[in-house]
Amino acid sequence: MHNQSAKTTRFYSVNHIWICAAVSAGYLLLSAFLIGFKMEQVYLVALFNTLYFASGITRKFITGFSIFIVFWIVYDYMKAFPNYLYHTVHIEDLYLAEKNLFGIHHNGTILTLNEYFQQHHTVSLDIITGISYLCWVPVPLAFAGFLFFKERSAFLQFSLSFFLVNLIGFVIYYIYPAAPPWYVQQHGFQFIAATHGNTAGLERFDTLFNTNIFRSLYTKGSNVFAAMPSLHASYPVIVLFYGYKFKLGKINMLFALLVAGIWFSAIYNSHHYVLDILAGITCAITGIALFQWAMKKNAAFQRFLRMFVRAIE
Repeated sequence: MHNQSAKTTRFYSVNHIWICAAVSAGYLLLSAFLIGFKMEQVYLVALFNTLYFASGITRKFITGFSIFIVFWIVYDYMKAFPNYLYHTVHIEDLYLAEKNLFGIHHNGTILTLNEYFQQHHTVSLDIITGISYLCWVPVPLAFAGFLFFKERSAFLQFSLSFFLVNLIGFVIYYIYPAAPPWYVQQHGFQFIAATHGNTAGLERFDTLFNTNIFRSLYTKGSNVFAAMPSLHASYPVIVLFYGYKFKLGKINMLFALLVAGIWFSAIYNSHHYVLDILAGITCAITGIALFQWAMKKNAAFQRFLRMFVRAIE
């Protein structure tokens, strides 16, 4: 009885409570200052604290998934620092480069693939591409959850690679702000800073199923001018790489289909150019390669990984 009480005391230690309270309050205050108060912030804090203090396994789970929480917070805070304030937004030059490299001849003119599919879309492709695009974040999160319960070190490799790829992408967003294809279709080459996110071709999916899934998602976007690189294209590449690395067998065929589906959907629905997709693939390969190199060659990083694994095992 005494030992059980001691374990309970350690689990609910005063330090843990104070640290969680301080981090939670700090996050809410900083968020309110930078981007304004939102109920989603309270839900996130409530979820984290509930899982952290519910049980041993939920504490380990939320500690591991704090990698994704930090990613979401960084992404959300980008609203406070629009990338178009730091560099000129690429609109016409990117569009012309896309047309020169990947344009197709149609009825006596040259169209980007986005423009072609804007004129030639079908209900079946609207449904398939909409479903594919909905898998953009849920599949990496579900894959991370699977790895967490299968092998914690594998979970950590995937999650930190995911985080690193995003950081690389975010840096490029600020170095090279870029407008998506739908922006040109709706606004031409004029830069309009206050432009809101748009569902573009995915509007057809919402209309078909009388839903607001994509409308609600794109109204919460952090920045319209963050099309290059396409992190939509990066995520399934990371999943596929680690699916093969950890020998998941036939499920990798589904991951490969998802890769193709998301890439095609991004172009079909005018959210990204082919150039954006290629940049996203390059971003994913670069992030994975850097992580694998650091994991094998950097002693300090190896110690960090071992420490993190022990914290969630």
